[in-house]
Amino acid sequence: MHREYHKGYSHELHRDMEYLVFGNAGKPLLVFPTSMGKFFEYEDRGMIGVLAPKIDRGELQVFCPDAVDTESWYNKGTHPRQRVLRHLQYERYILHEFMPFVRWKNSAGQLAVTGCSFGGYQAVNFSLKHPDIVTHCVSMSGAFDIHQFLDGYYDNDCYFNNPPDYIPNLTDDWFLSRYRQMKIVLGSADWDICLDQNVKLSAILNNKAISHWLDVWNDNSKHDWPLWLRMAEKYF
Repeated sequence: MHREYHKGYSHELHRDMEYLVFGNAGKPLLVFPTSMGKFFEYEDRGMIGVLAPKIDRGELQVFCPDAVDTESWYNKGTHPRQRVLRHLQYERYILHEFMPFVRWKNSAGQLAVTGCSFGGYQAVNFSLKHPDIVTHCVSMSGAFDIHQFLDGYYDNDCYFNNPPDYIPNLTDDWFLSRYRQMKIVLGSADWDICLDQNVKLSAILNNKAISHWLDVWNDNSKHDWPLWLRMAEKYF
């Protein structure tokens, strides 16, 4: 399998960022790591192995950027305002620095975005904020409500990064029309600690007539990699 490692300075984040690329062609898949996870997590946990046949056939090209969760939402040592600002810097890094690299490597018109657990939040939030560039969004056991990271603090930037809050109030057809064209998957399971959040987000999407697939695995699966490995094989 073709594999590339890259490291470069981010002007948005003011530090070096690392990332991996797997494959030469196919639908580009952008992967957000789990909570405080790293860019090599998808490979280390076996997800690349599961997707290897499609990668090797040129059907899928996987891009795995690093995350800054320990500097943003999980940085309990700083004020919540600084946490959300760091997240916005990360979003700008993905949008203005990493995505041009993806497009340089892969000119396909499609873009799939995915993540497991907190990576599911990142995938859904990024997709809903930028439906002009994302065509497919696959969340596996995502948790979408960020109030738990804010210690009671809340402002407009928090609001516009919390899908359970901003989607119910959204009326702009520019966004809604694009959501309705996007392929959205919310994967969860009956023993998944994030099942309730997926059911709630599904109801919100239904209320906005946004088609999606809420896929609940009724086989006693838990919130962990064995479930996500099987999901990856099914969804991609």
